[in-house]
Order: sequence, then C-alpha cells, then structure tokens
Amino acid sequence: MNARRSLRAEGPVFAGGPLRPNAVPARDARYARKPVKVVIQLPCRDEAEQLPATLAALPRRLPGVDEVEWLVIDDGSSDDTADVAIAHGAHAVLRLPHNRGLARAFCAGLEAACRRGADVIVNVDGDNQYDAAAIPELVARVLAGRADIVVGCRPIERIAHFPWWKKRLQRLGSAVVRAAASVRVDDATSGFRAYSRDAAMRLNVYSSYTYTLETLIQAGQSGLRVEGLPVGVNPPTRPSRLIRSVPQYVGRSMLTIVRSFLTYRPLEFFLVPSGLCMSLGALIGARFLHAFAQGDGDGHVQSLILSALLIVVGTVGAAVGLLANQMVVNRRLLEEQQQSRRRAEWRPPA
Repeated sequence: MNARRSLRAEGPVFAGGPLRPNAVPARDARYARKPVKVVIQLPCRDEAEQLPATLAALPRRLPGVDEVEWLVIDDGSSDDTADVAIAHGAHAVLRLPHNRGLARAFCAGLEAACRRGADVIVNVDGDNQYDAAAIPELVARVLAGRADIVVGCRPIERIAHFPWWKKRLQRLGSAVVRAAASVRVDDATSGFRAYSRDAAMRLNVYSSYTYTLETLIQAGQSGLRVEGLPVGVNPPTRPSRLIRSVPQYVGRSMLTIVRSFLTYRPLEFFLVPSGLCMSLGALIGARFLHAFAQGDGDGHVQSLILSALLIVVGTVGAAVGLLANQMVVNRRLLEEQQQSRRRAEWRPPA
C-alpha cells in the first residue's frame, strides 16, 4: 500500500505524507520568505458518491501560495469515504472512530490543519454544494489582511431548490449574528469559509450540531474581522442531512443562539428581562399604593403580591446577570491561556 493509505484506530489517525517538509535549509531560513500553506478541509460523513466531484473541483495551486493540501475529515462514515478521498487525490484523511457531529468534525479539522502548518484553512462541504471557483478569492482576502474570516455568501433568494422556509431561516440567522456580534454577512449559515491560522486557534465550538452561527458570534465578540464574499452554488446532489426536520433545526439553532448570548453577552441577556420585570412590578405596586391611599387596599392585595414577586424575580435576574458578566472576564483569561497553549502545541514539526 502507498503512503497515503488510511488506517483505522481507536482515535483519530492521519493518512498522508510528512506534515510539512522544510522549505529551505535551516541556515538560510532567516533570509527566506516564509512559505505560505493553505489546507482545504472537507468534513464528510458517507460522502463516497459526492466526494469525487467535490475534490475534482478543488484547486491544487493558488496565487501567492507555496503549498496546497486537501484534508478530508471522515466523521465515522459507514461507506468508503476515506478510501475514495485518497483515491481521488486527498493529501490526508483524518478518520474519527465514530460519528461526532458536524461541529466536532469541523473543529478536529481546524486542529489538524494547524498542526500540518496551515496559514489559511478553507472549509468546504463534502457534497459539492459550493462553487470552488471562489476559493482563490477567499484565500487572497485572508492573505491580504482584509479579514480573519471570509464567508462565502450564497445568493439565497435566487437559489431555486431552497424552500421558502429555508430562505427565511438563513436570513434570520444572519440577522441574529448582526445583533449578537455586529458581524455583517449576508449568509451566516454558510460553511464555505476561509480562516486565518490565528482565527482558527481562537475559535471554540460548544455545539455538536453545527458551527456556523456560533463561530461568527464568537468571532465578532473576540474582535476578529469577518467579511462576506458572494459565491455561486452547484445543483443539489442529495437532500440536506443537517435540516432533516424543520422544528428540530429551528430548536437547535435557537439553543445555539441563546447559549452564545449567555456566553458572550450575559449582562444584556439578563438585564433586559429583569428590567422589564422590575418595571412592571413597580407599576403594579404603584397601582396598589394608589388603591391603598383611597382606602381600598384590602381589595388589591393580589396586586401587592404580584408586584413583590416581579420585583424579586427582576432583582435576582439582575444579580445573575452581573455574576455571569464577571465570569465572562474569567473565561476570556482562560481563552487567552488556551490560545497560548495551542500556539505551542499546534506547531508543525520543524
């Protein structure tokens, strides 16, 4: 078997050549331009049929880039996804021993790409949904320093095979990201993106379902620059596996959004409803006091109870918001430590 053969093991295993060959002799390295490497990663599960067309469309060379690699993340496939990837030119396959979900496969790919020495990571779906002709421009914008993350934005309203509810959900996701993190992209749910090495090391995904909204909200809150780029799409090759049930998709997406608000903007998340509760409680309390002053307090005891309850709930909510906001400071300190550790651990071999 050749050096690209994929092996199964208890944990993630790589198939491929050396992580990164030396570009120049060590004694001349300080005088040479640092080689630029791009890794195109494809999280896949049971994509043996679609993968050949997807890989055939990917570039092997890019302007201003010294090395391009294709990395396929096999998320516990039950078919021959890994073997097909190697047979059709993938430089490496990261095989996860069981299905961990799209978000986990995406994160595993980012780590693997960084360990392979990537300066830019391009994420592409394995079902050939996106037009790979946009990859050079995605990479160019990151290399030029215009953005840390460039999102390939589909023409949502002009995609004929998208049902109306999916178009509305895509727009809702983009609106939520704008509100939560002041990140303005037209297609926040697009997985076709380019990440700088630094951005990849700073991202943390807590959901196992999808990463698209969460990573953009986190990027905005972390001060990363995000930019959109209009891209084309290819005809569908199969039904979406992510949106099998509309209620389930909406529910999971809303859970991700709420968790992101709790993680990055807890003060606003708690203070707004707390302020409403306290204001409503004060109004109801004023109504009771007015009735009491008129000598009719006994008939409005329920107003007094409701007023007290709302004020207590609002006060507790505000206290929780303040406490959670303090925890944000601690979390940011931990994230900085994590980034330092990743920079040390995710270095490619010399």
